[in-house]
Amino acid sequence: MASIRPSAHLADVRYEIRGALTRRARELEAAGLDIIKLNIGNPGRYGFEAPAHLREAIACHLHDSEAYGHEQGLEVARETIAEQQRARGARGVEPERIFIGNGVSELIDLSLRALLQPGDEVLLPSPDYPLWSAATILNGGQPRYYHCLASHGHLPDPDEVEALVTPRTRALVLINPNNPTGAVYPRALLQRLVAIAARHRLLLLTDEIYDEILYDGATFQPLAEVAGEVPCLSFGGLSKVHRACGYRVGWMSLSGDPTRTAAYRDALQLLAALRLCANVTAQWAVVPALLSAPTIGALTAPGGRLHEARRAVLEGVAASEHLELIAPDGALYAFPQVRADRFADFDDEAFALRLLEEESVLVVPGSSFNVPRSRHFRLTLLPPPVQLHEVFVRIDRVLARMAHEQPKARAAAVA
Repeated sequence: MASIRPSAHLADVRYEIRGALTRRARELEAAGLDIIKLNIGNPGRYGFEAPAHLREAIACHLHDSEAYGHEQGLEVARETIAEQQRARGARGVEPERIFIGNGVSELIDLSLRALLQPGDEVLLPSPDYPLWSAATILNGGQPRYYHCLASHGHLPDPDEVEALVTPRTRALVLINPNNPTGAVYPRALLQRLVAIAARHRLLLLTDEIYDEILYDGATFQPLAEVAGEVPCLSFGGLSKVHRACGYRVGWMSLSGDPTRTAAYRDALQLLAALRLCANVTAQWAVVPALLSAPTIGALTAPGGRLHEARRAVLEGVAASEHLELIAPDGALYAFPQVRADRFADFDDEAFALRLLEEESVLVVPGSSFNVPRSRHFRLTLLPPPVQLHEVFVRIDRVLARMAHEQPKARAAAVA
């Protein structure tokens, strides 16, 4: 009997954050090994908890959560999100231009499905969060990557971005604060990128899920305020800043000239209706999350757990003769790279597999974030700082062994 073949749409889709390495890690765990998992930004798995007032709000509204809700989300939640966006300078934002979904992941797919025709192009950062590439491909689009190199502070070059624009380009995606690099985009850079979108009539899509996770005085600039009347779709949610990944509550806010986005807004509403509604129960946490005093600052300030975890990573890289790193200014990750002067040839996937097999540490290769010929790997800042210190001892052991093996490999190749 013939086997069932998967859709050809999946041929170019990757999501190695939960891919082959993760499956191998589970096999090693089943065999009794203790794996240090640094592959996912999932606060609840590392001892972080959502603020108590979010849980209390959900508990108080369980009885109100048993019916389908509005396809765009609870009205009180959308009103609160709209107020937040207007306070940040976004123009034209009303509750009917807010969409709540089962996490930002669902909304990324929905936003591109409403936008793209087959063959349309989307400008994406390299490295990107790979769901953006996957959703572009699955909705008939073509990713076009602009580089965010370590040599440039992991910031995009607006001239390169504009040079990639073609008549098929429909949207420009920004991830700020950035996953995986931790870069935080300055206002002047955002102004230049908005000007490109305005000149070429592109939709701005800005993933701002880490908006309040900032270190050492870094400042987050919402794109919608800079965009003004230029159409902009801003994404946020409860998963990271409020440590509530399992609630699966994300939102997107459509700002800019309403006359230019009316048909697109209606397309988003149609797609939202087709999936009926987002998780009603967890949406009750939106209002207290946005109206209460922020809780993430104590974790990112000096002495806070995230700040000290970041310090442990910086110290681990500084102590290594094999690594270098642009210090992350935001988000929950670091994106170190292996120095080219130490390794003429470097296979990031082979390194990540060796680190897992030999030292029981799971990281994500940089190539998983659509970086060609990557020397990078991503790790999360969520584990305790003492564990991250140990991680870099193990990383250096693997790299030292690889360095020792290099002359033998070259000699064998010559022979």
